[in-house]
Amino acid sequence: MIPAVVRLGACAGEGVAGAPARVLDGRPTTRLWNEYADAGERLYAGVWSSTEGSWPVDYTEEEVCVILEGRVRLTSDDGAVSDFGPGDAFVIPSGFRGIWASLDPVRKLYVVYEPAAA
Repeated sequence: MIPAVVRLGACAGEGVAGAPARVLDGRPTTRLWNEYADAGERLYAGVWSSTEGSWPVDYTEEEVCVILEGRVRLTSDDGAVSDFGPGDAFVIPSGFRGIWASLDPVRKLYVVYEPAAA
């Protein structure tokens, strides 16, 4: 059987609501529509949204992001700052540590790869 192609961005249903565990600024809430997971549950893709705020991040996964709406700022622990807005695409590598700031309400497409546990 040939697998079906999955269209991202449909955001069927309410999605999964959440919030960062540790907030540095604002009162951010998030929502996740995971629209694809591979059979081994190591590759995921879908849409994520957030209200304004900032929180620390520590990536064990690899993530490709495409900003659909809003603006984000990633500040690494070494002080490097990267700003992204609508249409920008970027990769957050495993091992990235720093701060994610949603400067406006944000929607992004994401693809996450979770490496096998060592």
